[in-house]
Amino acid sequence: MEISAAAVKALRDKTNAGMMDCKKALVESGGDMEKAIEYLRKMGAVTAEKRMDRTANEGVILTSVEGGEGSIVEVNCETDFVARSTDFLAFARRVLETVKREKPVDLPALMSSMSDGRTLQDHLTELIGKIGEKIAVKRFRVFPKGNVLVDYVHPGSKLGVIVELEAPSAATPILEVGKSLAMQVAAMNPLAVDRESVPTETREKELEIYREQARNERKPENLIERIATGKLNKFFQEFTLLEQSYIRDNTKTVKEYIETASKECGVPIVVKRFARFQVGESE
Repeated sequence: MEISAAAVKALRDKTNAGMMDCKKALVESGGDMEKAIEYLRKMGAVTAEKRMDRTANEGVILTSVEGGEGSIVEVNCETDFVARSTDFLAFARRVLETVKREKPVDLPALMSSMSDGRTLQDHLTELIGKIGEKIAVKRFRVFPKGNVLVDYVHPGSKLGVIVELEAPSAATPILEVGKSLAMQVAAMNPLAVDRESVPTETREKELEIYREQARNERKPENLIERIATGKLNKFFQEFTLLEQSYIRDNTKTVKEYIETASKECGVPIVVKRFARFQVGESE
């Protein structure tokens, strides 16, 4: 049957699908607009299923700190070209807004969240059908109201951080301290706030590696534990936030910077936790 250009345009306006896909959908549906929309959605589902085994190592990190609450999300795709596209970025913002609104407990709960009469998974399936790449919501984290939150997204939106501070207020000087700490986390990628926060299994794994290194270097057996402990202390200095050298003044540690800043602000400032997401990294 003959499909008019006006009908194709009307379907495209409703679905944002490509012109040729819209025309094919109308032909297959006998010109019925609702059936054509359903056809396109099914087409998107098939495309999404075919793409599931592809690698998606590009994407964006988005953050939000609003009303005392914080959210950070990572949404992935296959190419940087798509990561910069209007449709992909609009979907990533939809993901962030859904996390802010629903505060889901996990990814399945997030993907089943409803908006515009459809789940987030439905919107994702439609986007995959339109773009033709694997797209995935990789992870998110929610920071509830209570403490002072500061976010930082590195230019390019490939790296984002939220830092949570225990402080009496969100006054400007305290927010500036938080911003400096967020940039520290972005640049230096600490594993934990302090050595007490490092998981026991990580400590034990590092100690065993250092013990084995000492044995391979034929160090005396009675010195191996001391050597391993010394290397673990260096590990803490490199990978725990408070013991790292402060990036803006490497003559002091981050802990010393916070102590100085607390005195200048006239209030105690304590780092409670942080989240650092970088596109493509392993969790």
